[in-house]
Amino acid sequence: MKIGILQCDHVRDELQPQFGDYPHMIAALFSKVAPDYQFKVFHVQRFEYPKKLDECDAYMTTGSRHSVYDGAAWIEHLEAFVIRLDQAKKPYVGICFGHQIMIKALGGEVRKSDKGWGIGVSINQVTHQKPWMEPAQPTLNLIDSHQDQVVTLPQHVKVDVLAGSTFCPYYMLAYGNHFLSVQGHPEFNKDYSSTLIDIRRNIIPADRVREGKASLTAALDDQLFARWIVNFYNT
Repeated sequence: MKIGILQCDHVRDELQPQFGDYPHMIAALFSKVAPDYQFKVFHVQRFEYPKKLDECDAYMTTGSRHSVYDGAAWIEHLEAFVIRLDQAKKPYVGICFGHQIMIKALGGEVRKSDKGWGIGVSINQVTHQKPWMEPAQPTLNLIDSHQDQVVTLPQHVKVDVLAGSTFCPYYMLAYGNHFLSVQGHPEFNKDYSSTLIDIRRNIIPADRVREGKASLTAALDDQLFARWIVNFYNT
């Protein structure tokens, strides 16, 4: 299967020698569960897109330091492309920023959360079980790094809430059989999360830094979620 990565940002230059860029992280995430996957990267900040939707079997959007409501031309162009994917019923998975742009494209609302930063490992309750969510389990633990959240679901289409928490109620969402998104970062590892928290100590409250660092002792479901994505793409 050929996956088109819609890259919306880059890992900080000084961190790339140790952690790589986002496409590298995504490829590493799937290396065990889908070693035959091929990836093609489209730098959407430079308005790079496939000439035809069928150039790839499915698509995935990375995270970004930007907000989907910034009004930048490249973000508006990406939103229009997500609408095209929906119209074509093309399989799509949105991660963090990609989660938010999916909901904005469908008519929902995203804004900076009054709950503050979501960092470290978040524990979410699975509230709706889809057939492709196998093996099944009642919780989903992934690394977070965000301030923005989905706050209102679209009114004119039915979006299923698959997992959430009191901090982030709309954590994992699905629309139809072709759109899936998650607020967390299944491609991040704990060392990268810890390093990001350290870099941002000047903008994240000290108590949240302590909580985020402490949460990194929790087990991750990154490989489970990667398996769910593979199952989803194959439906």
